[in-house]
Amino acid sequence: MERFRKYIDRTVNIENVKNSNRLDAFEVTCRYLPDPPEDFDEFEFATDFKGSRDLGIMVTVELGKVKKILFGLIDPKNPDIIRPLSESQIAELLAQRGNQLVRFFDYITQ
Repeated sequence: MERFRKYIDRTVNIENVKNSNRLDAFEVTCRYLPDPPEDFDEFEFATDFKGSRDLGIMVTVELGKVKKILFGLIDPKNPDIIRPLSESQIAELLAQRGNQLVRFFDYITQ
């Protein structure tokens, strides 16, 4: 997950996060967008991993800057529950979607 460390302390571009057409190009949808975000808040995104929009991407921000990035599987019965990925799932995710996710984070933090 080192490849995502460079996004810590970068400012989130709210206008880019709101641009659903552009997010679609990364095969990502925004599940939760605080508008405007509080001083300490979280953005939630979803994308495909094993199924339809089953991977949650949680981006915690403080004063508009990224503080934490979490990837987890969304429970299909209760989408409020996110389960952490195993080491093998992380490796598989990065092999399948790593470059696309980097481009997504480049976009939302530019």
